[in-house]
Amino acid sequence: MSSPDPQVRAARNPSSPPASPSPAVRGPVVAVTGAATGVGALLTERLAASEEIRQVVAIDERRGECAEAEWHILDVRDPAIAEKLRGADVVVHLALDLDLGSDAAARTAYNVRGTQTVLTAAAAAGVHRVVLCTSAMVYGALPDNELPLSEDAELRATAEATGVADLLEIERLARRAPRAHPGLNVTVVRPALLVGGTDTALTRYFESPRLLVVADSRPAWQFCHVDDLCTALEYAVLEKVDGELAVGCDGWLEQEEVEELSGIRRMELPSAVALGAAARLHRIGLTPSPAGDLAYTMYPWVVSGSRLHSAGWRPRWTNEEVLAELLEEVSGRHTVAGRRLGRKDATAAGAAGATVALLGAAAVVRRARKARRRI
Repeated sequence: MSSPDPQVRAARNPSSPPASPSPAVRGPVVAVTGAATGVGALLTERLAASEEIRQVVAIDERRGECAEAEWHILDVRDPAIAEKLRGADVVVHLALDLDLGSDAAARTAYNVRGTQTVLTAAAAAGVHRVVLCTSAMVYGALPDNELPLSEDAELRATAEATGVADLLEIERLARRAPRAHPGLNVTVVRPALLVGGTDTALTRYFESPRLLVVADSRPAWQFCHVDDLCTALEYAVLEKVDGELAVGCDGWLEQEEVEELSGIRRMELPSAVALGAAARLHRIGLTPSPAGDLAYTMYPWVVSGSRLHSAGWRPRWTNEEVLAELLEEVSGRHTVAGRRLGRKDATAAGAAGATVALLGAAAVVRRARKARRRI
């Protein structure tokens, strides 16, 4: 009886041709920037474990935990990144600073310059595809938005919300890159309100003792879990879909549904009061969120995700499930008007209600101004 092992058969019959080695993985080599933390770390782990990916090159300012990736430690604004990208087929650029506590000018310098450098370096290194990640916030939150918005909807956001000006500039760079670098394909992924280890003005909305509702507004809540964002990015990496891609849970939740599911009661204020107080508090540095962030709690910016759906992608999370996870994440945190409170302040805010806390913060503004006039 002949042995089933080809190497044994070859040893017994020297005239037989040598056995062919197992076929190597022929998938792409993928470089991920911002690979040590957040979505970048999750995506790096996912791609490194995939049988469809040949190799993962991880780039960040510090080494992350994925041992299977090939790590390069540098700032994405460093032109030397071009050498690190040589041999990569796809680059996923996730090195963005959207921290509420960052200096706005420094944040913009990092985000825009970093994206410019990555796009130029990718083209110089012979990379054929770059995947950028912005946000569905670039569509803008407006009272006449369709429900849901298509991927081709006009980007009508303004620069008044946290980080949105940077995201709009990144979108502009994405549109220009294929003209500046022929042969370079750029895919942009725009997630809905991202949840899963994130800290934004919109996730902090759910840390308040009351949910602020601006009178006569029309909120519609759509979430995107980071796990679903990673699978959508993987679709883009594997070239199953390209172009501008919106990603989020199917459908949306009305404000009344959010209040019922969360158990948090609303605080309703006239538009002029809410926007005016938010602008004043931000201007003197008492809160990290500009008044423009409020628009995203007032009007819909729900996306359809039709391109990903047509390619076979589906979200694993529902809006209800993501909201439940978000509420669990923020449990024990207390925020009013975007500013985190200590335990003592939080107790007072909870007892007095968010309206009193907000107007009380406005009173702090008035006292600060009077004090400055006396000096």
